[in-house]
Amino acid sequence: MLFEAIRLALFTVWRNALRSFLTVLGVVIGVGSVIALVTVGQGSTRQVQADVASLGSNLLMIRPGRPAQGPGGASGAAASLTLQDVEAIGTELNSIAAAAPSNSRMMTVVIGNANLDTAVTGTDSRFLTVRDWNLASGRGFQDSELNAGSMVCILGDTVRRDLFGAGDPLGASIRLGNVACRVIGLLEPKGASSFGSDQDDLILIPIRAFLRRVSGNPDIAMIYAAVRNGVTTDKAKADIERLMRERRRIRPGEDDDFNVFDMKQISAMLTGVTSVLTGLLSAVAGISLLVGGIGIMNIMLVSVNERTREIGIRLAVGATERQILLQFLVESIVLSLIGGLIGILLGLGLGYVGARMLSIPFTPDPLVIAGAFAFSAVVGIVFGYFPAKSAARLDPIEALRHA
Repeated sequence: MLFEAIRLALFTVWRNALRSFLTVLGVVIGVGSVIALVTVGQGSTRQVQADVASLGSNLLMIRPGRPAQGPGGASGAAASLTLQDVEAIGTELNSIAAAAPSNSRMMTVVIGNANLDTAVTGTDSRFLTVRDWNLASGRGFQDSELNAGSMVCILGDTVRRDLFGAGDPLGASIRLGNVACRVIGLLEPKGASSFGSDQDDLILIPIRAFLRRVSGNPDIAMIYAAVRNGVTTDKAKADIERLMRERRRIRPGEDDDFNVFDMKQISAMLTGVTSVLTGLLSAVAGISLLVGGIGIMNIMLVSVNERTREIGIRLAVGATERQILLQFLVESIVLSLIGGLIGILLGLGLGYVGARMLSIPFTPDPLVIAGAFAFSAVVGIVFGYFPAKSAARLDPIEALRHA
């Protein structure tokens, strides 16, 4: 009996193909929107996590200034950090594997007739360790170069590509503003960041060279600290805060005049934001599923009215109310499932296009796809039941009199 009901439902849907398609359009849009939005949202979340991880595993960042709202920066006047702070964090704290200074400034880089505006970062050899960044070729800074403040540099992949193309820049001399700098190494590419910046668009020079030739003062803008394996970032953060309060002579009860940012906390916050936005957008898209269900119920009621005489004949020749109920209920479910299948294909297609346009991973979730398909079936059952019940309760005699 169920097989016959499915066969009749498919025949009816095919016989009224255009009306059937318009009927399930709401379900198609609803399922497709939910899958596309969730796919893009999960891809964004994964990209954010990858971007934070690319900054370095178990990474802490220390900046001067009193805490501001949110993790984006510091505010309030405060003494700057120093190279002595970097050494103290790296050597006096057992929870810290390495610490590296970081000062950055946008500068114009020139070689021959080519020039490029890029970020020049002053740091030392520990920068590659704390940022989990490898060299593609060449070498890092030598101690003699760091101590003397020699003008040597390591290029990011974007700078190498824009200035030298396919050529080998090792040993070449470039000009940073008015200062000549010899290229000694090339960084492995890390790719674009979802924060809107190109991580490979930078040049590294020794920190003392930066302080003398670029900034002109001994202030350190930021310190990167890598947490030792087996130590939690919370403990390392507490150790840094204790040490910095001692070094900066902050009395008990006074607020810190520095900030220690935990990349894991920033990642969790950004992930939470993207998850909430994805959920809200998916909920809005899910409303169209309900609209699609109402459309199915409306068309099924019209179908019952159009086929009243047919229903009367079936009842007169022995069909039971249960058979009539099953026929129209199966027809409603078939419509919803067809809409669900089309919606899944549409959603995956839109999700793929969106992921490529935003340069994020394409990460369809099988559970979301199965859930959307199952929900479309539930829509067919819920909104198809009442028209089916109405058809099953028709009086055969009155139905046969229907023109």
